[in-house]
Amino acid sequence: MTALTLSTSSAATLRADAIVVGVAKGPKGPVVAPGADAVDAAFDGKLAAVLETLGATGGEGETIKLPAPSGLKAPVVLAVGLGELPQEDDGFTEEALRRAAGTAARALAGSKKAGFALPVYDAESAAAIGEGAMLGAYAFNAYRGGNGRKGAEAGGKAPLGEAAILGAKPRDKAFKAAAERAATVAAEVNRARDLINTPSNDLDPKAFATQAQALAKELGLKIEVMDEKALAKGGYGGLIGVGQGSANPPRLVRIAYTHAKAAKTLALVGKGITYDSGGISLKPAGHNETMKCDMSGAAAVLAAVAAVAKLGLEVNVTGWLALAENMPSGSATRPGDVLRMYGGKTVEVLNTDAEGRLVMADALVRASEENPDAIVDVATLTGAMVLALGNRTFGVMANDDAFRTAVYETAEEAGEQAWPMPMPAELRKAMDSQVADMANIGERAGGGLAAGLFLKEFVGEGITWAHLDIAGPAFHESAPFGYTPKGGTGSGVRTLVRLAERTAAGELG
Repeated sequence: MTALTLSTSSAATLRADAIVVGVAKGPKGPVVAPGADAVDAAFDGKLAAVLETLGATGGEGETIKLPAPSGLKAPVVLAVGLGELPQEDDGFTEEALRRAAGTAARALAGSKKAGFALPVYDAESAAAIGEGAMLGAYAFNAYRGGNGRKGAEAGGKAPLGEAAILGAKPRDKAFKAAAERAATVAAEVNRARDLINTPSNDLDPKAFATQAQALAKELGLKIEVMDEKALAKGGYGGLIGVGQGSANPPRLVRIAYTHAKAAKTLALVGKGITYDSGGISLKPAGHNETMKCDMSGAAAVLAAVAAVAKLGLEVNVTGWLALAENMPSGSATRPGDVLRMYGGKTVEVLNTDAEGRLVMADALVRASEENPDAIVDVATLTGAMVLALGNRTFGVMANDDAFRTAVYETAEEAGEQAWPMPMPAELRKAMDSQVADMANIGERAGGGLAAGLFLKEFVGEGITWAHLDIAGPAFHESAPFGYTPKGGTGSGVRTLVRLAERTAAGELG
């Protein structure tokens, strides 16, 4: 994993494989961003002109490598685009710095050390650069190579070894704390990415639960794993119903972090369908290949609990991982079957590919029994949300308008694209069933919103709840950008951690 350090060295004297500088898109051409003064001086003040000659514009995501002049210890200068030049009184946003650092770190794969001479205004901007660098340097190489060789040994480039943030203050408490937080959060986002990218033949519900147990032991967290026998005995009809078609039975994991001084408790519920074939309502060709990612919500919850524990936040956080594999077989749940969910409510299953809400329902009822101050669930729940918001933005729904706004603002603050979504009451009627308390699907139009309404039915009375549908941004199938890799992204982790921080600080509820 990429190491993050704060350095007092100047860009001219740092011994590294490369120095990263920022370039902005100015009204008359590229403009060298603050932080790169020493590098610009080594180019006799002509760095911007050189970059323009090479075709640079300063646009976001742009990179150009240059041989360093004699005034620098590093042999290479990497110029990375920051986007539009801010107004006079505004600096670059933390997200612009995060994305630029991620782009640079990805471009420097195979390098041992790079100095980041990007604009540092305060501890938060330094942390954004560090976080972006660690996220951008991510690579999943566990399955690359033959003859027992993996990763770089198999011919692939190893991730950037160290990101040194120049212009930071290593001895300043605020800078140190911000850097440590950035490293912790980035490491846990990358943990979620690893889980999401792991093939389903190596990450079934039992294997996922085993990883959670190992993490709990490492961090001293309380954990309980309910296997298929315990779930059947306890009446968890959603988990059993979804998982009964698979040779790999379901699990429900409860992993909890507590703090002696905590005044609030936050429950996090994650959808963990380790593979989703659609069940008897089989997905069409072309829609199965990435369905190992349908456990991204559970991965985000596990990683967030770990990050909160490592940061020692003054808040109690309980994570619930609803794990199952949705497969077609002679024992699978059929369309038209009725499941008795945990808590007693019955659901007619009209589409076995609307399975995530069934396992989530069991977990939501169970989480509600502990009467937390708030519940937030995270799930790759509906394709309808992707159609509504695209591939980079997740939807936020809630049973409380103020909490929905708070969660949305928290996501934006954390650097994750989100959008508040309504829950129109009229969509609920379409989920009425002639034989059960409700059906698992309603009208096709507004399907993402109807899914939220379904989940709401299983939240305990009087408990504040929010639902994050991360179906779009959870798994990125196109070319990498900024600090976002191809494959699992770890969507939701940063929002959940920031939400826990705000809860600990008494900012919510």
